[in-house]
Amino acid sequence: MTEKTSKITFEEAMVQLEEIVEKLEQGDVPLEESIDLYQQGMKLSKLCHTKLQNVEKKMDTILHEDGKEEPFAIQEEDH
Repeated sequence: MTEKTSKITFEEAMVQLEEIVEKLEQGDVPLEESIDLYQQGMKLSKLCHTKLQNVEKKMDTILHEDGKEEPFAIQEEDH
């Protein structure tokens, strides 16, 4: 992954990935360009996956007022 790619936001990466998929689905892209687009798409896909994993890790832990970290758990209401 290039430094430029690693600094983009999740949303920017998704837009770029959607554009790549659209170009590849049209089918009128030369083979060499298709391969380059595919490789770029895979890098963007991996970047999005990594960013989502990082968000999940952050959501798994809630920081309490005393600074103690505890696993995130949703308490269900009693019916």
